[in-house]
Amino acid sequence: MADSLMSKAATMEIPINSNGDSRNLAEDDSLEQDLQQVMVSGPNLNETSIVSGGYGGTTEGIIPTSSIKGSNMHHGSSNSSMTAEEATRGVAVEKFDIVKKWGLNTYKCTKQMISERFGRGSRTVDLELETQIEVLRETKRKYENMLHLARALTNHFYSMVQTQHALGDTFADLSQKSPELRDEFGYNAETQKLLCKNGETLLGAINFFVSSINTLVNKTMEDTLMTIKMYENARLEFDAYRADLEELNMGPRDAVTMARIEDAQQLYQIHKDKYEHLRSDVSIKLKFLEENKVKVMHKQLLLFHNAISAYFAGNQQQLEQTLKQFNIKLKPPGDDKPSWLEEQ
Repeated sequence: MADSLMSKAATMEIPINSNGDSRNLAEDDSLEQDLQQVMVSGPNLNETSIVSGGYGGTTEGIIPTSSIKGSNMHHGSSNSSMTAEEATRGVAVEKFDIVKKWGLNTYKCTKQMISERFGRGSRTVDLELETQIEVLRETKRKYENMLHLARALTNHFYSMVQTQHALGDTFADLSQKSPELRDEFGYNAETQKLLCKNGETLLGAINFFVSSINTLVNKTMEDTLMTIKMYENARLEFDAYRADLEELNMGPRDAVTMARIEDAQQLYQIHKDKYEHLRSDVSIKLKFLEENKVKVMHKQLLLFHNAISAYFAGNQQQLEQTLKQFNIKLKPPGDDKPSWLEEQ
């Protein structure tokens, strides 16, 4: 029985605290509850915080580690997105400035144009240059009419040559089928073939004439007229900004107005330089155009005269010599490429 009592005593639970006193059991229970509360209400291990001031202190100085991780993970992408956003914003601002300047410039030019049309605004005029420009426009109209008539002549003459070719073939066929009129049909067939050959030679000369006049009118003159158009636009802008500066100079002289006058003076100078530069370009192009026109027309008119005269005089040798003189090559016989008239 003593042994059973000893084993029972050995199996009894003996509470142990920090100093071995069982009176501190209540304190241990409360401490355990506090620990459980801390484990429940404390920060998540995945969101460990660095706290200044210890447990139970204020939240000031708390830096969530999740935020630090997120910042490190997305730092590069944030920088790249901010850079792209700044670039996009810069492009938008630049486009807005361009549209704003274009709108302001259009408004000023429209105002100046209306003022000139109703006789209320002044315009800069270069009488000598304006006269040359008007002469060029009139010359271009006349040359366009000449080109139209030369093309009409080419079309009609081409039809005649084709008719002569068909008529010659018919005469040659009848010469074979009509023994009693073989010689007469034969003579006419040879004549029509000769006229057809000379007509094709003349068509080559006229085609060269038409091509040269077309280049002169629709390329050389048109290029000069495009520069003139740019010059006229620059003149309108110059007068618009000149009128704006004059209007500001007539107003009060406070600080705001003086700043606007300074800006207007800069814009005025920019458009003045542009206007003078284009005026110089127009003068140079008009001079070279006149020299080129005389040189081209001297050659083309001589070609046209010699070719027409030789053809209607029946001088085949002179007609061929005229084409050689101007380095005109006709399409070789049997060439399958479309004729010059079909390419018109």
